[in-house]
Amino acid sequence: MLVIVAPGQGAQSPGFLQPWLEDPTFASRFDWLSTVAGLDLAHYGTEADAEAIRDTRIAQPLLVATGLVAALELFPHPADAFQHIGAVAGHSVGEIAAAAGARVITAEQAMVLVRERGRAMADAAAVTPTGMTAILGGDRDEVLAVLDKHGLTPANDNGPGQIVAAGTIEQLAAFAEDPPAKARLMPLSVAGAFHTHHMQPAVGHLAGLARSVSVHDPRTRLISNRDGQVVHDGRDVLARIVGQIASPVRWDLCLETMEDLGVTGILEMPPAGTLTGIAKRALKGVETFALKTPDQLDDARAFCAKHGEASDMDASPTWRMIVSPAKGTFHVSAEAADLGALSPGTTIGDVASLRDRTAVTAPHGGQVVEWLVEDGDLVSPGQPLLRLHPEGGM
Repeated sequence: MLVIVAPGQGAQSPGFLQPWLEDPTFASRFDWLSTVAGLDLAHYGTEADAEAIRDTRIAQPLLVATGLVAALELFPHPADAFQHIGAVAGHSVGEIAAAAGARVITAEQAMVLVRERGRAMADAAAVTPTGMTAILGGDRDEVLAVLDKHGLTPANDNGPGQIVAAGTIEQLAAFAEDPPAKARLMPLSVAGAFHTHHMQPAVGHLAGLARSVSVHDPRTRLISNRDGQVVHDGRDVLARIVGQIASPVRWDLCLETMEDLGVTGILEMPPAGTLTGIAKRALKGVETFALKTPDQLDDARAFCAKHGEASDMDASPTWRMIVSPAKGTFHVSAEAADLGALSPGTTIGDVASLRDRTAVTAPHGGQVVEWLVEDGDLVSPGQPLLRLHPEGGM
């Protein structure tokens, strides 16, 4: 199984876009998305220095535009992608690129959302001096206890041995004086305490814009940063992207879901390297491919062909299928068990895992065509549970 991932802020480096823009088709598509964003992203990807592209208002649109246009280079016929991709995920702002890649939103919608996200987060960061520090190593429980002691948020939980703390400059300074045992601290060059309550004003701004965004359900499994669940409802994907601005990135849970799915290959979109590096440490035996330059495209396509296997969700339009959000035991709800038709929002059951129980709803409703699982069955993330025929549909 192939999973495509998109990196988050901090993956960019000066000049990383230069070889990509030598291709006239790439350059033309990139210029279009730059126009939508209202920024000269080609300049920032080729000539600007590290300090310029550190700016949240620049870095976020730059990363999303690069991922979207590079995806078209990797899959020149976009529909072919879904013959290979088992799931997609994006780290932090990379989730916007993943959502566009899964056809939840258009590339143009993605660029407007990421432009406004970057601006709003920069404005929120300017209110109080805040920052982020990576914690490498140490005992996980001890690390979390010391963070709590100093009022810090574990803003990124990236897997074994890597948590990113976020908070005020004073809190981070106190933490540096009282670090967890056997842990190495690395202050990050970011503009603020992202994925914490300090970003709440940005959530309100993006939520207002999101009300006018039309969405589609994902064409393939989309793994959410919030809790590692497979999200199948386009409206839920958008709501999670908005809320994620002020809530921690649980990349560790995304990795758990990839493992549950049986991933064999992970390809990271440019500027690549960060997420494949984490995957090498966390998912032993899984092959990775960091797509950094266009001269790797043929090898990247061969990697996709080797590991590619269409998601079950691609076999039928996702608006006719209800799928499992996580690995666990499925329990049918008494409300839905004997109904021939479901109203929108009806709870069809829940999935119980070692961590929690997650309710599963039928967001669109419709006539019950076929239950694909029985009460008490073990299910995997993204596994179809119920087939529905939309009311008034063909």
